[in-house]
Amino acid sequence: PIILAGGGVVLSNASNELVRLAETIPAFVVTTLMGKGVMPETHPLCLGFIGMHGSKYANYAVTECDLLIAIGCRFSDRTTGKLSSFAPYAKIIHIDIDPAEIGKNVDVDVPIVGDAKRVITQLLRYIKYKKRKAWEDKINEWRRKYPLKYKKDGFKPQFVIEKAYEVLPDAIVTTEVGQNQMWTAQYFKVKYPRQFITSGGLGTMGFGFPAAMGAQVAFPDKTVIDIAGDGSFMMNIQELATCVHYNIPVKVLVLNNGYLGMVRQWQQLFYKERYSATCIGCESVVFEKIAKGFGAAGITVEKPGDVEDALKEAKDIDGPVVIDFRVDPVANVFPMVPPGAGLNEVIDEED
Repeated sequence: PIILAGGGVVLSNASNELVRLAETIPAFVVTTLMGKGVMPETHPLCLGFIGMHGSKYANYAVTECDLLIAIGCRFSDRTTGKLSSFAPYAKIIHIDIDPAEIGKNVDVDVPIVGDAKRVITQLLRYIKYKKRKAWEDKINEWRRKYPLKYKKDGFKPQFVIEKAYEVLPDAIVTTEVGQNQMWTAQYFKVKYPRQFITSGGLGTMGFGFPAAMGAQVAFPDKTVIDIAGDGSFMMNIQELATCVHYNIPVKVLVLNNGYLGMVRQWQQLFYKERYSATCIGCESVVFEKIAKGFGAAGITVEKPGDVEDALKEAKDIDGPVVIDFRVDPVANVFPMVPPGAGLNEVIDEED
């Protein structure tokens, strides 16, 4: 069995019940992008998020499972990949508060319409623990064989995310949309619901910075960071004035590669490198000076060895900070399920 947890579990405040369900069965848990945080990603039963940029081992687990318990998710195309090869061996139980979602994209064997928290609470009365060692061994072997990884040459954006998690593991994290969003989802291990705030579904560039401002106002004693691409950040960069005026101490980590990176990646991989309207020339934009022009703090980082110190410096500044990380301009997001492919066809950089 595999549990697939979506954003509906977050909205239902059913995180504790979900963890109890996983531990009682026991079952490994995968999430959608919007479900990140419903289970601590350091928990041994948590495999992280699945789909187009989910890990190989999480995608393989869904492909090979014989029972999929989907809770509070809508089976979007970024989660399922090719529908005809999604969880082909599994009976599917779909729990959702919205009856319109049941059977909309994926045929299910057991539909349950209801609030996630209430339904899980009721299910727990009937579930008995059963060890499944062969299945556990298979998944752990996939984990060992296919870890998340990237080439360490140059100044990689993934390294910035890893260091941000190392220095600021308890921070509330928002993202913009694109490569920055996927790298954050992969490399920042979320501990609790709503620690990770992102725009899934509509995928709105420019979302992360104002979302971080709102989170910071709601939780003034927490560190809040917005992990941004240069393109997305410039869509709402004017809100630095609001941050300075009201002293909203958001820390913006700009992964500055000079491109609309996710579109450039697709043009490289699937459109024979016919690049169009993706090079936005941000290498000529000095975000440090722009931040200072608004009255915020600005920092520029051009090599990996300076990342940790910059993050610590930003954390200690009582006010908004923009850090301009001049990362590898052509780094790509892997693993990746190519368009039209199934989860079992997920590729990584070596492939």
